[in-house]
Amino acid sequence: MPELPEVETTRRGLAPHVEGRRVTGVVLRRPDLRWPIPYDIVETLPGQRIEQVRRRAKYLLLDTAAGSALLHLGMSGSLRVLPADTPLRAHDHVDLALDSGQVLRFNDPRRFGCLLWQPAGQMHELLRDLGPEPLSDAFDGDYLFARSRKRAAPVKTFLMDQKVVVGVGNIYAAEALFAAGISPLREAGKVSRERYAALADAVKAILGHAIARGGTTLRDFISPDGAPGYFEQELSAYGRGGEPCPRCGRPLKQASIGQRASVWCGHCQR
Repeated sequence: MPELPEVETTRRGLAPHVEGRRVTGVVLRRPDLRWPIPYDIVETLPGQRIEQVRRRAKYLLLDTAAGSALLHLGMSGSLRVLPADTPLRAHDHVDLALDSGQVLRFNDPRRFGCLLWQPAGQMHELLRDLGPEPLSDAFDGDYLFARSRKRAAPVKTFLMDQKVVVGVGNIYAAEALFAAGISPLREAGKVSRERYAALADAVKAILGHAIARGGTTLRDFISPDGAPGYFEQELSAYGRGGEPCPRCGRPLKQASIGQRASVWCGHCQR
C-alpha cells in the first residue's frame, strides 16, 4: 500500500498539472471503488476550478470552492495526468477531464481506493479522528510519550495507529524503530521519553528522506510521471528478515506483529 511518502510524491507530481485547472467533466466507469462514489462527484465537481491539491494523512484532496474530492489510493491505486485520448488500460475506473485537454485518471486494480466528496466548510468523517502529521511541529517525543502512557500494545502497533499519528505504515514504522534502536515488540507504555524523542526524530528524518527520494517502490507504486521511487534500495529492516543486520551483522528477526510482517534486530533494537 502506498504510504505517506508515496502519497506526498503523488501530490507533488499532480499539483503543477491540475492546480488552477477547471474540471470540465467526470467519467465513472463503475459506480464504486471501496465505497460507492457519491453523486456529488458527477453533479457538483464539473465546472469547479481545482484551487489546491492537499494531502491529509494518506488522503489526497482536490480543493474547489464547492468542496473537495477526497481520494485514497488503497492497496494498488495510481493517479496520472494524461492526454484525453490516451487509450484505456484495465482498471482505469475514473477520469476527471480538465480544461487543459488532459484527464486525471484513477486506476485501481484491487478497488481498495476511494473517491468521495467533502462539501466546503465540512470535514469528512474519515478525517475527523486522525492524529497529527508526522512532519509537523505537533509531532515530537513529548507527544508520543504522553499518548503512550498505560498503553500495553507493542510500540510498532502504537506508532501505526492513525489516531496517534498519521501516515506511518508498516515500511516506515519498521525503518524508524530500527533507526531509533527500539524493538517493535516493546510495550508502548514502557518506552521512555528520551527514546520516544529519538523515535520521533527518526520518523521525521526517514519520511523526509523517502519523500526526497520519491517514495518506495514495492509491487504497485509508480509516481504520476511514471518514475518509480528509489527509497526501497535503502531499506535497513523492512522485507529483510533473515538477512544480516546493517549494524551488527546478525540475522534480522521476522514475526507478525498486529497481523503485519515485522523485521528487526534482536541485538540492536531493545
